[in-house]
Amino acid sequence: MSYCVNCGVELDASAQECPLCNTPVWNPRELEKYAGQGRQGKEIPSPFPREKSEVEKANKKDFGLLMSMVVLASAVTCGILNALVFRGSLWSLAVIGACGVLWVILIPVMIYTKQPIYVSLLYDGAVVALYLYMLTFQVGSREWFLGLGLPITVLVTAVVELVTLCIDKLPRSFLTVSLYLFTGTGLLCLGLELLIDWYLDGAISLRWSAVVLTVCAVLDIAVITMLSRRRLRNEVRRRLHF
Repeated sequence: MSYCVNCGVELDASAQECPLCNTPVWNPRELEKYAGQGRQGKEIPSPFPREKSEVEKANKKDFGLLMSMVVLASAVTCGILNALVFRGSLWSLAVIGACGVLWVILIPVMIYTKQPIYVSLLYDGAVVALYLYMLTFQVGSREWFLGLGLPITVLVTAVVELVTLCIDKLPRSFLTVSLYLFTGTGLLCLGLELLIDWYLDGAISLRWSAVVLTVCAVLDIAVITMLSRRRLRNEVRRRLHF
């Protein structure tokens, strides 16, 4: 089995030239014979292309455009099906909202890569809140959205923004990033239980979040101790290979 040296198409055993790009087919074992003819004064054309050709690579914006068209087509198609065929409920809002969330997440990754991370996280939180609001039309009630869905979305967005700010503006290393993440996890779990208890019972109490907060506090103290002691910090780095 042989292939064209120019375009790579598979060749028949008896082919004299490539059927796609018309490049002559040369037997590698006969190259020395032809080269000998060249030394006698007869010019022999090179059997291999002199210029290298490569397929142009698609960049992130091209993939972003492709994904945007796929997401838009999915949302529009589901909307049309819901309006004309399956009219029993507003099920298309869930699909359209999910498509919107996916598209907003793709913006800083493929479409507009220079967008600040803080703006991207803010957009993510806003589109998730909008998605939850769209689900209220399918459920038929907005009480859960205003009492629980929106506050949790705001809480998660605020905690993620705070941790990102610490990682970006404060000293950054493996230990300091771990400190920021442990602290953010404890605050997030504490806020989640407070919001859930207030929505369900109208009262505030600490149960499972207190355990998580205690573990995160112990880990924070351990990390702070390692950061404050240079020899201990270096020993931990040496043993953990970071």
